[in-house]
Amino acid sequence: MERRTFLKNTGLLTGGVLISNSLIASPPAAGPVKIAVIGCGDRGTGIMHILDSMPDLFQITAICDVLDFRLAAAQKINKTGTYKSYNDYRKLLDDKEVEAVIVAVPLHMHFPIAVDVINSGRHLYLEKTMTYNIEQALDLVKLMSGRSNQILQVGHQYRYSPLYYRVREMIDKGYLGKITQIDCRWDRNGNWRRPVPDPSLERAINWRMYKAYSGGLVAELLSHQIDFINWAFDTHPQEFFATGGIDVFKDGRETYDNVQVMLRYPEQGMICNFGAMCGNAHDGYLFKIKGTLGMVSLLTDQGMFYPEKKLLNEKGTVDGVTGATRIVWNKEGGTPILPEPTKDGTWYAFKDFYKKIQNKELPDSNVFTGARTAISVHLANQALYSKKISNWDNNYILK
Repeated sequence: MERRTFLKNTGLLTGGVLISNSLIASPPAAGPVKIAVIGCGDRGTGIMHILDSMPDLFQITAICDVLDFRLAAAQKINKTGTYKSYNDYRKLLDDKEVEAVIVAVPLHMHFPIAVDVINSGRHLYLEKTMTYNIEQALDLVKLMSGRSNQILQVGHQYRYSPLYYRVREMIDKGYLGKITQIDCRWDRNGNWRRPVPDPSLERAINWRMYKAYSGGLVAELLSHQIDFINWAFDTHPQEFFATGGIDVFKDGRETYDNVQVMLRYPEQGMICNFGAMCGNAHDGYLFKIKGTLGMVSLLTDQGMFYPEKKLLNEKGTVDGVTGATRIVWNKEGGTPILPEPTKDGTWYAFKDFYKKIQNKELPDSNVFTGARTAISVHLANQALYSKKISNWDNNYILK
């Protein structure tokens, strides 16, 4: 089910684009993978800091960004020397030392750069959302066909978090009962704007605010929660309802600063509500999965399980759910899902990226699952901006 294949109007059944075996990246010898970072904004440098704490697994050898001041800031992460530095990612791909590449650029550039990285034979860690639109998602699946030695991992890191793995297990084993409602939020109180040293750089720096470059709040934030639901239930939404607007910051932006998306999963009998705004930060991040036997309430690094009253007498079941040796209830009747908060999900994701490169295995967050979420995000945005219901086209996939 995870290795769903995309077809029909993509021509996938005629075969993928292949390259010679000599160009396909092979697992490195013992020691760290030599990796390059394309895109040195907030996300790219955030990943660099995490990799800097994993010297046995990864060695950053090169960085690339079109903005010189970002390259200069990224160089400061290196405490022992200087990274090779490029303004043109194509020149970086000419560097034979690079074994793997991280792509953390504006969303509209994910696909063209990913194609060039794949065709260069490197392993690829491609930030979420995988692609800007549906056609690109389908084409990327087609391009990766037959490349079993080459790893493409998509940056939906919840698939690697011990907390979210435990919640997925709880869902799979029926501990929550019949799940019919899921409520998600990712709120902030701020305009999402970055300082612009030169007006000509407005769209290059504040790309998230412009439709030609960005999928807005749905792609940048809510895609993580959408991806987890796709993963946990091995499914995707069928119906997409949405509304929103530029309700807080009247500053020339095009992507909405206040959105609400409702997705319907008829096979599961489930409705999921996803909301994000830039006008209030009180709730921040919320993720509540509600079933007939109990509910989980999640942050990014910790979560609580709240059993329904009819489950309270079944202490053994609750022990099985939480993994705790002793049940400790808080004043609201909940108990921690894990005893301690987890690390940043990106840390777990890169630990697994290294493992998958070594073992030539399909990542949990791969081109197939990445495409399923990218299509979901695109259809949600289509409903959001058209003010019309969007529907999943069942010709996208072959189970």
